[in-house]
Amino acid sequence: MTVASVPLADITARAIRVLCREIGVVNTARFLNQFTTGFGNYAEERDQIIGDPTVDDLVAEIQQRRKKASRSRKTARKPTRPTRR
Repeated sequence: MTVASVPLADITARAIRVLCREIGVVNTARFLNQFTTGFGNYAEERDQIIGDPTVDDLVAEIQQRRKKASRSRKTARKPTRPTRR
């Protein structure tokens, strides 16, 4: 028995169409995502973005964010006066 060779790109496209039809676009994307590899160097990128903070730096940032969130909640709770016409 002889089987015609089909290009891998055609097989992939057909498989994606079948998956989309059977399990939906979102689940197809989730399924395919598990087979893709990332790129770049996560450790280098993390160091560029975050740097090398100390525990004290992190605690200070958490406290600052909590204060800011607390202030914004307080201002959001202030009742507004009805306008008179």
